[in-house]
Amino acid sequence: MPASVPRQRNVSAAAGPGDATPMDATPMTATVTGTERTDLTLLVVEDDPAGALAVPELLDAADAAGTRVRIRTARNLTEAERLLTDDVHCVLVDLSLPGPRAGAAGDDPLAPLRHILRLAPRHAVLALAGSADAELAAEAVRVGAQDHLFREELDGRLLSRAIRYAVERKRADAVQVKLAESRLRAQENARLERGLLPTPLLEGSDLRFAAHYRPGRSRALLGGDFYDVVRTPDGTVHAMIGDVCGHGPDEAALGVELRIAWRALTFAGFCGDELLSTMQQVLEHERESDEIFATLCTVDIAPDGRRAGLCLAGHPSPLIARQGRTARLLPYEDGGPALGLLPRARWPRRQVELGGAWSLLMYTDGLIEGRSAGPGSPRLGQDGMVEMINRQLASGLRGEELLEAAVTEVRSLNGGELTDDVAVLALERDRTRG
Repeated sequence: MPASVPRQRNVSAAAGPGDATPMDATPMTATVTGTERTDLTLLVVEDDPAGALAVPELLDAADAAGTRVRIRTARNLTEAERLLTDDVHCVLVDLSLPGPRAGAAGDDPLAPLRHILRLAPRHAVLALAGSADAELAAEAVRVGAQDHLFREELDGRLLSRAIRYAVERKRADAVQVKLAESRLRAQENARLERGLLPTPLLEGSDLRFAAHYRPGRSRALLGGDFYDVVRTPDGTVHAMIGDVCGHGPDEAALGVELRIAWRALTFAGFCGDELLSTMQQVLEHERESDEIFATLCTVDIAPDGRRAGLCLAGHPSPLIARQGRTARLLPYEDGGPALGLLPRARWPRRQVELGGAWSLLMYTDGLIEGRSAGPGSPRLGQDGMVEMINRQLASGLRGEELLEAAVTEVRSLNGGELTDDVAVLALERDRTRG
């Protein structure tokens, strides 16, 4: 037969050649469920001009569990390379085949197999050897073949079963490789996202800090919500919390950019309207669409801890609990629009008296937009949140325990997982100073 014409046969114990169906474009596993049947294509690479191996005849006599096997044969590696297309599922390679550099000193007896493995990294491979070459056959499996067969013991049932098992083992190996790669990617993403979460800089401050963060995206560590807390050299403690509209990785990346910009601008001495105007410029340059906006709440607490400046850019107002009083929301009537909505917006800074001992709770709208009593009920809202926090404060909860309890109760009231990102942070001052 001319080299340009592939030698191929359809072989099946359950169907004749006339029942052939088109082959898939990529290697796949044969599955037999009921009357459904998937074809397999076998490429035989053997150096037997007389065709003594007789693979088609062997398979004709075998019970192949209803799986039709199509046979292609190649007499050398050059022809095998031409016939090794994506629709081939398994390759049976004769180890006695001359290698790519036959006749050279120190020839590798497994060179033909290694050549096939390089050509067909996604295909199942069977090694064929004589029974006297048992060690060579075992080495072929260690090199990468799915199994080995001895020519003298070969029969149709054994060959049919070996083909199907080799394909299945190759598929399982590929799945394991993908799972391992997926785990590595997940670990790398987790390390990256953890590295992007803020590390509060409060050295020298008597304020206590706690935060709770829960992204809305499944299996993510970082969402579009962002926060940060730093203490500048003059003793002022600056806190910020914000929310980029949307929940995907692009929004998470933009949130990180805005947080880093806020920290840099704060250390550079920016505050109030000047800081938020510059933050809006950062957002406008970095966002992918003009429809993207971000809400922001900033608080700068004086070195004595008794006063603070508050700026709101479309963000919910913080909640303050003073010693001996119930928690309530800070004034929010003077807030400005969210960043990215109005090109020449202004954000007034409001002075707030904190007192001696107090707890300040800043949060994103994911905490208040869940349902108050399961699906179909009204939103929890700020009033519901204030009532909930007061109950938890009355029970003695503070800091991280308070934030964890608040998020857990909000999820419980919602009747399931929250769909929006949630970030909550608390700053506390627990002693009175003159």
